[in-house]
Amino acid sequence: MPTPTIISAMLKAARHVSDLFFSPGKFPQVESSGQLVPVRVPGLEVLKAEDTARIAGDLIGSNKHAVEKLRQEGSCDISYSLPKLSRFRVNIFTQRGSCAIVMRVIPGKVPNFADLHLPEELQAVTNLRNGVVLVTGPTGSGKSSTLAAILNKINEDQAIHILTIEDPIEFLHAHKKATVHQRELHSDTPSFALALRAALRQAPKVILVGEMRDRETIEIAMEAAETGHLVFSTLHTIDASKTVERIIGAFPLSDQHVIRMRFSKTFRYIISQRLVPRRDGEGRIAAIEILKSTMRTREYVEKGEGEGKTLVDAMRDGAIEGMQHFDGELERMARAGIIELQTALAFATNAGNLRLQMADFAETPPADSAKPVAPKASPAKAPVTAERVPVAASPAKSPEKDSEKELVGGFEIER
Repeated sequence: MPTPTIISAMLKAARHVSDLFFSPGKFPQVESSGQLVPVRVPGLEVLKAEDTARIAGDLIGSNKHAVEKLRQEGSCDISYSLPKLSRFRVNIFTQRGSCAIVMRVIPGKVPNFADLHLPEELQAVTNLRNGVVLVTGPTGSGKSSTLAAILNKINEDQAIHILTIEDPIEFLHAHKKATVHQRELHSDTPSFALALRAALRQAPKVILVGEMRDRETIEIAMEAAETGHLVFSTLHTIDASKTVERIIGAFPLSDQHVIRMRFSKTFRYIISQRLVPRRDGEGRIAAIEILKSTMRTREYVEKGEGEGKTLVDAMRDGAIEGMQHFDGELERMARAGIIELQTALAFATNAGNLRLQMADFAETPPADSAKPVAPKASPAKAPVTAERVPVAASPAKSPEKDSEKELVGGFEIER
């Protein structure tokens, strides 16, 4: 069966398909809303090693660099497209002596802020003139989509030169008000670092680097930001604090103090994402953490975090400046009924603190159980009297009322 026919059938097999998987010994699979779903394509049984090898060959085509890299390093990254259907970022790798394939689906339309339900604060990112903006999160958390939406907004609003360096190129940006040039690793440049050095001579105002992979790339990116460029990039870190640690930790101990000073002055935003399953089962929603460059956050980056002086504290206190932290966003979504409480706790940075913060939400009784119920009398205990349950004194009470029962704090007591 032709590879394009198989891929087309897999894309139609489920809603919210994000990835396609080909593995020997399994049916073709798609990832839908975070779960793997087998796809039984008519005429195609469980995949054999020769099936995945044939599909890999069809995807690679005449890309000699990919063939060589697969042979020498055991994996390769390529881009693949089906006209009028979709584009894919593909990783082909060897395991147990056979080929396996993972294809990330890239939407044909470049997303905008409304499509992704991005926070309003991120609109401010498009108006920056220099500095470093990092979008971080685990694989498959929507980093590329967020960056594409930001670049698309700049492309629509500003008549400037935008240069991207990607591995491989994902979203295709047409020239709008801006001029956009997109370079792909290996086919257009041998490395991120070399392309980034060359970019400083190509007069871009905005540079997108697909990933901060090594120390050299990080250093050149900071140099570009220091010389008046706006640099966007991604990192595989789970939150803002870990992002700063990863940047600083990429350098020798003797250089880390200087790097802290430089990074504290050049970073503008660190945007971290986690895709969380929705309560209604309609796919996933992004929980977004935003760390903004302020006098306080720059000090914490430069001098390091300490007791009572953490970036999470700064984000928690910086809501008025547009900052937000993961656990606060997860609490907001749980209280709004967008996600389940257990989902919020599973994805929280500090699940224990979030559980305490949401104790009132977790313990709220159903509406039909809110009515107080009087306790049953126990023969072994003395009856409850006014002396045992303090009651505010009443200035005028008749003897008749003294013998009646009163309702105090939801309990009937003898007077």
